[in-house]
Amino acid sequence: MPDRRPLDALFQPQAIVAVMLCGEALALLLTLAPGQPSGSRLVYFGLASLGIQWTALATLCAIYLARRPLARLPSTSIAWVCLGAWLAMTLLVSLAAAHAVAIVGDEPDGMTRFVLRMLALSAIVGLFALLAYQNYWRARQLLVRAKQLELEALQARIRPHFLFNTLNTGAALVHARPDEAERVLLDLADLFRAALRGPELVPLSQELELTRRYLEIESLRFGPRLNVRWHLPDVVPDALIPSLSLQPLAENAIRHGIEGLPDGGTIDIDVRPARGKVEVTVANDVAPTARSARGHAVGLASARERVHALTEGRGQVEIESDGGRYVARVTLPLIAEGASKA
Repeated sequence: MPDRRPLDALFQPQAIVAVMLCGEALALLLTLAPGQPSGSRLVYFGLASLGIQWTALATLCAIYLARRPLARLPSTSIAWVCLGAWLAMTLLVSLAAAHAVAIVGDEPDGMTRFVLRMLALSAIVGLFALLAYQNYWRARQLLVRAKQLELEALQARIRPHFLFNTLNTGAALVHARPDEAERVLLDLADLFRAALRGPELVPLSQELELTRRYLEIESLRFGPRLNVRWHLPDVVPDALIPSLSLQPLAENAIRHGIEGLPDGGTIDIDVRPARGKVEVTVANDVAPTARSARGHAVGLASARERVHALTEGRGQVEIESDGGRYVARVTLPLIAEGASKA
């Protein structure tokens, strides 16, 4: 789950830009502080900016390289390790600056006082950064929890007419085709088991299999009017997807596409791996006068909220009209090596 990887937020582009901007702001404050000769403020700002940026970026690089062992630690321990890395980088950069630049003068203890001053300043900045990040992370956890509750509410709104249609289909098959009736009920049980399990990330192959079972139930109801074509690679990409994200898109494809076509139509489900991600598309035929734009929005909103909330915004769901067909496209990040699977 996203709230188990607090370090991930540090390596997002917006977080890195924020760190650099905060570094520049700190350098500006140090430059404008009383006691600095007015004629050398620009030089001092350049040196301070260089030192702070080197320290910040080196700390981020060290944390990134150690992210896997750090991920096994409690969040409090991670915070102290990050603070220690920040102070260690400050020490290294301060010593390098003291040797490279005539910054300590001829005083015998000038280097020591300079390094201690830099460490004290870094400790204060680091503690403020930890407090700010702690507040940010708590707010993020509350937001994720609120999203999960919202998704649970969406899961509770499984349309009753689908349940009634499935039970009626099963009842009609009990005497004529008992084996298929049993399969319908087992598939229905799997669907509701997934719905009651709550929002969670599952392997893409598992979600595809759940969608396949849903479409098999509907194929018994529609018969030859429903044609489903699967375009899957030999090996399904190793990606995680929120449970019951594809099934609502397949349900929309039937309700707002196939049902409105007297002769039925085709649903194409395509899985295409790409660089660092995988794309899953659900495309369906629609009638020229179908109420598709509004109808598709219901299942689309549910799937979009799931994917966005449980993949930390790295996944997305888009919809478009292409040559008389509606196409819902789900983009998912591939599982990083060593990442935990929910």
